[in-house]
Amino acid sequence: MAQDSVRAEIGIIGGSGLYSMPGFTNISEERVETPFGEPSDAFLLGELAGRKVAFLARHGRGHRILPSELNFRANIYAFKKLGVNRILSMSAVGSLKEEHKPTDFVIPDQFIDRTFHRVSTFFGDGVVGHVAFGDPVCATVAGAAERACKAAGVVGKLGGTYVCMEGPQFSTRAESNLYRSWGADVIGMTNLQEAKLAREAEICYATVAMVTDYDCWREGHDAVTIEEIVAVLHQNASNACKVVKEAVQAMPAERTCACASAAKYAVLTQPDAIPAAAKERLKLLFGKYHGW
Repeated sequence: MAQDSVRAEIGIIGGSGLYSMPGFTNISEERVETPFGEPSDAFLLGELAGRKVAFLARHGRGHRILPSELNFRANIYAFKKLGVNRILSMSAVGSLKEEHKPTDFVIPDQFIDRTFHRVSTFFGDGVVGHVAFGDPVCATVAGAAERACKAAGVVGKLGGTYVCMEGPQFSTRAESNLYRSWGADVIGMTNLQEAKLAREAEICYATVAMVTDYDCWREGHDAVTIEEIVAVLHQNASNACKVVKEAVQAMPAERTCACASAAKYAVLTQPDAIPAAAKERLKLLFGKYHGW
């Protein structure tokens, strides 16, 4: 993509409690059309720490969209269309380990998929493709997030496993204890599909999982009030704004990771068997490798 067509280089996805991003300058709002439908909301474009940034409220402003209703493909495609090559995703999660306390941030490097109602690939409808996903998080972005937590004075732990569940109900106690027996660290409802699609779109991706509570496994969990959880959400949102600003500043200018060419050999369908409509739909993502 030509540099003059890049509207933003870094994407920020705001999760529960984080619906805007203070500190932006030169702000504009833009609705982005995609072949996969509408993204969650209009994007806020601006500058943060001297970098071009695009912010999207994952659940829409006002928190209107359930995790299972999110149009993940439209969200990630729209970031790609804006020129974004790195995404930092902020997400509220429950903790599955005593060591991850409310208001702590965890930067996971692995995921476990417990969803079943989601579309999590750009492939299909006439095009077969596969990308490697053994290491689902970009180490460069995750490292920048860890350094940002330190700079912002926030507890930020690099590494761990994020269980992505369907929801919208939270876990049963049996499920929560099962995930703990697997050694998982946090549980949420949104980030795995974003990571999968970002990899297909050759966008570097990492998430900052913001702990709000201990899920339901911990004794005394039922005594936690909604007011207490909301207070943690507000504290996490305040810390997230500091971390995002520091992380944007810490991102290297150039990409040297494998994310940038993750889909180079992904498409397996014979060129003459790919429908014209599919080529047009996927041109932005894979056209550079196939002359679409």
